[in-house]
Amino acid sequence: MSSETRPAFSSTDVGLIVMSLIWGINYSVVKAGLRTLEPITFNGLRVLLAAVVLIAVASTVRQALPARADIWRLAALGLIGNGLYQLLFILGMSRTRAGIAALVVSAGPAWIAIISRLLGRERMPLRGWGGIGLQLAGVGCVVGSSHAFDGGDSAMLGAALIASGSIAWALFSVLLVPYTQTTHPLHLSAITMSSGALLLVSIAMPGLVRLDWTAITLTEWGAVAYAGIGALVIAYLLFYRGVRILGATRTAMYGNLQPIIALSFAWAMLGEQPTGWQILGASLIMGGLLLSRTAKLQQTSAHIAPVTPPSVPTRS
Repeated sequence: MSSETRPAFSSTDVGLIVMSLIWGINYSVVKAGLRTLEPITFNGLRVLLAAVVLIAVASTVRQALPARADIWRLAALGLIGNGLYQLLFILGMSRTRAGIAALVVSAGPAWIAIISRLLGRERMPLRGWGGIGLQLAGVGCVVGSSHAFDGGDSAMLGAALIASGSIAWALFSVLLVPYTQTTHPLHLSAITMSSGALLLVSIAMPGLVRLDWTAITLTEWGAVAYAGIGALVIAYLLFYRGVRILGATRTAMYGNLQPIIALSFAWAMLGEQPTGWQILGASLIMGGLLLSRTAKLQQTSAHIAPVTPPSVPTRS
């Protein structure tokens, strides 16, 4: 009689812990970088840096590039996932707290599930929808509480912009699914990041032209490098390795550490003490994530788990 064994803790698990640390800390690093650099300029620099590094790394992959038509489609998706999302994210980060941003982004899987259902990709049972409801209620608590912080309406607008960005990333994640089955992850990342960088650098060009490059300090370059290479390259590659070796579900469990890490570092680095509403929102989001994770999805078409924002992914 065979019996299932629990996977041993390995270097892949260590990598996923590092991934969660990088993404969790990134919110505070971005917030610190925005103290001296304009949001659009900072974002253009970090995404351009990430695109250059990803192209260099992807050039070492021996697997053939996707067909030209697929490259154009991936580039179009990159405008949504790495262009529009990052634009809304950085505009939101400049207006609200790092901890609030992390909590709003952490509910990204709820938007992915909703969009997947609307597009007929997946059907979720009642248990799953209950989890989504808790996550959205948690986001409501977090966004609504931001009005009480310094900045008032501006802080609330920032949280709303980040929530809108999460919806854009969710759409990107769902539409990306068919390509993840045929395209090497590095090629996929390099193409989508490059088109996003092209959009963001175009928007940031006036600020880049005005920028006094000699006045940028090592601390500011460090924030750009961390938010670019650390959050958008290293952590992303660790995420893909986790999905390939441990599977999407187990990898996603490590992603759930991000809001906790982000809140802790925002408190330590930026003095952002969590409020009661923020803690309630975090509890609802985490509870909803756990409830949704235990629900069995009914797939209506060939489907694999989408890349969630680091951030998302979640990605940030």
